[in-house]
Amino acid sequence: MNSYFFMFQVSTAMNNKPLSIIVGSNNPVKINAAKSAISTVFPNVEISCQGMHAPSLVADQPMSEEETRAGVINRVNYCQQHSQADFYVAIEGGVDDFEYGSATFAYVVIATNEQQSIGRSANLPLPNVVYQALQQGEELGDVMDRLFNTENIKQKGGAMALLTADHVSRESVYTQALILALAPFINSTLFDK
Repeated sequence: MNSYFFMFQVSTAMNNKPLSIIVGSNNPVKINAAKSAISTVFPNVEISCQGMHAPSLVADQPMSEEETRAGVINRVNYCQQHSQADFYVAIEGGVDDFEYGSATFAYVVIATNEQQSIGRSANLPLPNVVYQALQQGEELGDVMDRLFNTENIKQKGGAMALLTADHVSRESVYTQALILALAPFINSTLFDK
């Protein structure tokens, strides 16, 4: 464990204060993923994780990697400007049409006041009928609710759970992407070289 993480754990333990996380969304899936990822990396530290409305300043359904990445950066910047925390987290789901077919994915950002790391989840292939509906202006969660007769799936398992028969969920995919994005914090001495 590098000195950054060691000092962070010692500092929070000595001050008997929880590690504070602000997530740029009130969606419980995103808040739970952030808390789960940071709890995995800081297993012995109490964590306070809260969501807040943070505008993405992009379409409700981002339709490209670039738009999705811009949205997640806008969210984390808003959190940093409007709150105080040890970590700021933002997650933005999007879709794109790649040469091998359309897919959904998420960009994630984890930041402190000194450092920022951007990550991305794996792709989930989308059926053509879903992508066509998205091109008509619908949001992925609404399309999935209609096709699978669910309600508010985006605050539950998401398209990830529906299309994989619950082998993964939106939260599990976001958690993995966030843990990967923590690598520069975990190994800051290597990333600073």
